Amino acid sequence: MTIDVEDYFQVSAFEHHIARGSWESLPCRVERNMDVILSLLNQHRTQATFFTLGWIAERYPQLVRRIVAEGHELASHGYGHLRASDQSPTEFSEDVVRAKKLLEDLGGVAVKGYRAPSFSIGAANLWALDTLKQAGYEYSSSIYPVARDHYGMPDAPRFAYRPAAGQGLLEVPPTTVRMFNRNVPASGGGFFRLFPYHLSRALIKRVNQVDAKPAIFYLHPWEVDPGQPRQQGISLKTRVRHYLNLSRTEARLSRLLADFQWGRMDHIFLEGAHE
Repeated sequence: MTIDVEDYFQVSAFEHHIARGSWESLPCRVERNMDVILSLLNQHRTQATFFTLGWIAERYPQLVRRIVAEGHELASHGYGHLRASDQSPTEFSEDVVRAKKLLEDLGGVAVKGYRAPSFSIGAANLWALDTLKQAGYEYSSSIYPVARDHYGMPDAPRFAYRPAAGQGLLEVPPTTVRMFNRNVPASGGGFFRLFPYHLSRALIKRVNQVDAKPAIFYLHPWEVDPGQPRQQGISLKTRVRHYLNLSRTEARLSRLLADFQWGRMDHIFLEGAHE
């Protein structure tokens, strides 16, 4: 179970509508939304991994400390929510090193995992895996083995592996199901909100039972927040992707936590038997 800790105005789909320089002046909703998620996890006695944005951690250090205090894994989502594919090697290195140090200083624990914003590591920038290893990360969850408009590496392995790049770094991709000769997303995000809950449950069960592998699910705090400010002037596709069924996500997440046994990425993949 993984949570990408960022606020609604930081999503890549809004980057041309919300200026980065305006972030400080916008109403932040992340504390309210994290309280919903952390309370649900506590209710279901579930530990998760929180890929936390450095920008958020710097302004809400109490969230970082709560994540650690409640037994969850603190991991990195980079500092400024810039796609890895939009950064030079030097810029990317500075971003991931800055985030790791900040999170470790605030949380008092080693940060082992990293997830690139928008799953933005792929065939064109596999050098980023070497950078992560050099920065001290032990695993990444950044290569999505699907074909999407803004990201994806459809020929990448579907389950945890050690890429040739990365000097031994473990890559743990979001979960897909092989159907119709292609990889179909089965790991959360917009698909979890777009399609009926029973479809997500069936796909995850298939991965567990047919592939005999653990599933990787991801969610953003803003996805449990139907009251977030609505953006104007965005395309229909973006509006559907971001706002559809926000009012249903909290209840669906509660069902998901009840229907499956979940855990932290580091416990399952670094300490477990699935490497």
